[in-house]
Amino acid sequence: MAYQECINCREKYDINEIIYFCRKCGDLLEIKYDYNKINEELSKSNWQNVPLSVWRYRDFMPVKDFSKIVSLNEGGTGFHHSRRLCKKVGIEQLYVKNEGENPTGSFKDRGMTVGVTKAVELGVKSVICASTGNTSASLAAYAARAGLECTALIPAGKIAYGKLSQAMIYGAKVIQVQGNFDESLEIVLKLSEKYKSIYLLNSINPFRIEGQKSLGFEICDQLNQKTPDRIIVPVGNAGNISAIWKGLKEFHKLGLLQELPKMTGIQAAGSAPIVHAIKNNSDTIVPIDSPETVATAIRIGAPVSWKKALRAIRESNGTAETVTDEEILEAQKLLAKTEGLFVEPASASSIAGLKKLVQQGQIDKDEYIVCVTTGHGLKDPDIAVKMSKKPIEVKAQIDAIEEILGLNKQSPLAISGEIS
Repeated sequence: MAYQECINCREKYDINEIIYFCRKCGDLLEIKYDYNKINEELSKSNWQNVPLSVWRYRDFMPVKDFSKIVSLNEGGTGFHHSRRLCKKVGIEQLYVKNEGENPTGSFKDRGMTVGVTKAVELGVKSVICASTGNTSASLAAYAARAGLECTALIPAGKIAYGKLSQAMIYGAKVIQVQGNFDESLEIVLKLSEKYKSIYLLNSINPFRIEGQKSLGFEICDQLNQKTPDRIIVPVGNAGNISAIWKGLKEFHKLGLLQELPKMTGIQAAGSAPIVHAIKNNSDTIVPIDSPETVATAIRIGAPVSWKKALRAIRESNGTAETVTDEEILEAQKLLAKTEGLFVEPASASSIAGLKKLVQQGQIDKDEYIVCVTTGHGLKDPDIAVKMSKKPIEVKAQIDAIEEILGLNKQSPLAISGEIS
């Protein structure tokens, strides 16, 4: 029913073969299906009456033995109709798909539940990843759930403590590498090729993408099969935008979706090789040796899934844009103050990108927009504290509080006797 296929030369590999790159041309792999068989399974399934979650879509996943599923109840994240933010940005319809509501606080959990399930199915005992933070937190949690050994390589001194603490408390062996993410990824690739007992679970692994495509499925189901005009996604290693597009195309192929949206990728200005390729109409990217941005989750100069991301953006007639750190932090505060959603800086890049594209006239004000926010704000609380006003400290006396609130003056609050 399912097999692995090279995205370039179309060489095929068995679904249970542990392989990360095509042996013929060296390119990435993706999972392919016999969609007639999926249709047969769906006709016998009650899947549309199952509560939203990644495993609601088990018939779309490359897992044979469902008894081996490793889950923390991921998926089913909030889909927030953001009316106040609409007015601030100047558009008519906006939903925020908040992936920070997943078990470890990021969209990575969607991929890890499938990736770690496949690891268990394959019988491996040890898993590994390189990470800017969220991947290590998620893999460590799911490895703990499955009873697998876990190793995570992270750039030294460049990981937000909210994420680092998760990987550590879940029991992963965390190794800080004196270099950037791309150098860490190169090491784990070599280790997983050299030692077949170590299973790599970065987004190079096509089973990760299969879990993450459920994000696209959920957006459609939460809109009752109505297609948004555009989905805006933060882009780091580029697995997520690729996965969402794969899921949308599968729903469309199976007749569960009539139209497809435009995929729009947002990168930080100091780490934007995919945006540059789109704007220069290039078929390849130029890696950035020293990527820099406050949005650590997307601080990646050589995204592995760049080819899949370019394909998703171009096939969908979408676009890509950069945002500065200042624009990201402003968008983070705006989302929190208007909609009560606290997301990490990388997540807010989708909101910053929306604002910028509306201002540029690249997004029509009547477009139906979905912005994906990828991680919870508590992943990187230091940033939020630094850019917010310090708490006011006073003596424990009511008159001191009244003074601060202006209640001892002829203010509207004092007159009404209420504090809103």
